[in-house]
This record gives sequence, C-alpha cells and structure tokens, in this order.
Amino acid sequence: MAAVGEAVHRIIVYGGKGALGTKCVEFFKSKGFWVACIDIAVNEDAHANVQVKMSDSFTEQAEQVTTDVGNLLGEGKVDMIVCVAGGWAGGSAKAKSLYKNCDLMWKQSVWTSTISSHLATKYLKEGGLLTLTGASAALAGTPGMIGYGMAKAAVHQLCQSLAGENSGLPPGSAAIAILPVTLDTPMNRSSMPNADFSSWTPLEFVAETFYKWFRGGSGSERPSSGSLIQLITKGGKSELIPVQP
Repeated sequence: MAAVGEAVHRIIVYGGKGALGTKCVEFFKSKGFWVACIDIAVNEDAHANVQVKMSDSFTEQAEQVTTDVGNLLGEGKVDMIVCVAGGWAGGSAKAKSLYKNCDLMWKQSVWTSTISSHLATKYLKEGGLLTLTGASAALAGTPGMIGYGMAKAAVHQLCQSLAGENSGLPPGSAAIAILPVTLDTPMNRSSMPNADFSSWTPLEFVAETFYKWFRGGSGSERPSSGSLIQLITKGGKSELIPVQP
C-alpha cells in the first residue's frame, strides 16, 4: 500500500477493480485525484490498494478493511468515498440457490456499503461525499431476484439513515445512493448480447455524475443527503431522476 500522496483531492473507490470501479479510478486520476482502491483484487492504476481478504465473517472482513485503511491514511482525510462494489444474482424464493445467492448479495452490497459508511465517519472531510450503489429495481418487489432486491433495498435504507441527525457522518457531508437500471459493462454485454444497449447507462456518465456532485458541494449540483437517484437511460441519453419521498 502506497502512502497518501500530495494531491489536492483524495478519493477511495470501494470495488475499484470492477467495471464501474475501474472507470472511477481512471476518471478521478485524470482529474488529479489521489485514488485508493479497496477490492479483493489489486487495481494497478490506483495510487494505493487495500486488498480485501475473503471471509465468511462480516466482522472479520470489516475490521481488516478498516484497519488497513487506517494504516494507509493515518490522520489523513479524503474528499470522497464511492462504493461501487456489488453484483447480481437471480432466483425466486423457490430456487435451490436462494440461500447461496442471498449470502452473496449481502456480502457484495450490504457488507461493502456498511464498511464504506463507517469509513466515512472516520476519514471523510467535512462537506465530503459518500456514494452508495442501490438499484432502481429494488424500489419494488423483485420476485425473480429475491437476494438482489433485498440487498439493494437495504442499501437504500442505509443511505437514508446516514442523512439523519447523529448518523455519524461529518458536518456538511452527504450520503447519496445511485439507483441504476442496467450499467453498460462488458459483462452485461456478453451475457445479454441482444439487448437494447441504448437503454444502458454508460460508466463514464456515472463517474462524471460523481465528479459533478463533488464539485457542486452542498450547492445545487449535489442532491441533498439521503437522496436516492435513479439513473435512467433512453435512446442513449442518460438522466438523473430523484426518487420522491
């Protein structure tokens, strides 16, 4: 793990080796940020990496990541923590893989979002930004993907809780969740080759949105803390649609 650099702005990308995470690392490096990646695999393009050790114990994994981030940052703070870790698994309540898929979805989305939130209470600057990754589908029932819907709905609740008084986030900071429908990733393209790609949200759009929210601070460019923002793409045009409370 490399020491914290001298860059003016710093960001942690949780899930920084996945498709969206890799795009975020690349994008924010191009903007002059010092970038740290947290993932089970190393992203060689990041300035520093915290490698997550696989575990069936949430407390064990959380403590490992928290300790390693503390060793990396010391007394330093970051401007942003973006949690873009996650995954997808289908299956109804009748599926033989129900328990396995629910366990996987919890690990990929809820564990990572919870750890990111705790890290934000320790290392996010005042006025900083924490982003979590929910899902538009989880705003309603998901009978064909029970584990996925449950996990993403939990992320939505976490985001809203972080906006409340005494949540532990630094003063002036914001927690915002993005709710994509389908992201335009290589894996999605290979698994759904006949889909309408013009309805998929480009990864660059997501990274640019995070940057816009960072630059906007607590002003008009950044949604209020606790916001759930759907990423809706139609005909190749992407829009940010807030979920109304």
